[in-house]
Amino acid sequence: MSLLREAPIEATNPLGLAGIEYIEYATSAPQATGHVLELMGFRPIARHRSREVTLYRQGGMNLIVNAQPGVVGRRHAVVDQPRISAIALRVRDARAAYDHVLERGAWEVPMHAQVMELNIPGIHGPGGAHIYFVDRHREFSIYDVDFTAIPTVDPQVPALHGMRYFGVVQYIGRDRADDWCEFYRHLFGFTVLPEAERFGILPKGTLLRSPCKSFMVQLVEPDPVTLVYDEEELFHRVGFGVPDVPAAVADLRRRGVEFVESPQTHTETRGALTRHYQHSLLFELVQDSARSTADSAPEAV
Repeated sequence: MSLLREAPIEATNPLGLAGIEYIEYATSAPQATGHVLELMGFRPIARHRSREVTLYRQGGMNLIVNAQPGVVGRRHAVVDQPRISAIALRVRDARAAYDHVLERGAWEVPMHAQVMELNIPGIHGPGGAHIYFVDRHREFSIYDVDFTAIPTVDPQVPALHGMRYFGVVQYIGRDRADDWCEFYRHLFGFTVLPEAERFGILPKGTLLRSPCKSFMVQLVEPDPVTLVYDEEELFHRVGFGVPDVPAAVADLRRRGVEFVESPQTHTETRGALTRHYQHSLLFELVQDSARSTADSAPEAV
């Protein structure tokens, strides 16, 4: 029996969560999306053996660009505008985590792995996106099976200014905050932070911390004063933690990244927001002085 399966799981962290393994974007314009990621410091390091999928990396962050048709459910064909189609969470035991959340009412994602591909268990998240569970992230990773390394690229890509995954912003429907808080609390063990505990320059919404305390989920409802708005629920953007936001912004600007600078939203010590690329692709920088060295350490493919 695997030692991972024998290890006890803390009551406050029922899945043994240990951070984000990867975030996946679906798009039919993978080159344009990849260009933006490279401006942000990511590099393509591997390609899927049988699908139109590319693995990008920066420090300890893995990011997947998926151009395979039909990856965001039947309602959302892959389009030019990138969309977060999946988030994979590191857990102690993927099968045990999967069984745990199904027992508590999560909706399973049918597995369709092809020959010589890994079956990665997952459930439905917002807007047709999927949430996967991965326990192969130490000596042996999921990429060792499904991906082929690009021979001309070093898989150990330094993290710009110690950049790491800080969290994900999720747009939700009006008056749906309680439902989604219960979803993350009941299935994964997230806790809701008090209103006084805020990060970045866009503090509105409800902030939840993962039980492993390594990343956040921010729930944002439609603005009640806006007369016309889209209430579609989806993972909207990724937040990167850096210890020095102004220094990171200055470096990224030299690389060609543009940031929003307006009276309402502008670069501060607390955070910064990139402009939209491809109409829907944007990133947030958040001051993260508590970042540990281990969080930004690269992993081998």
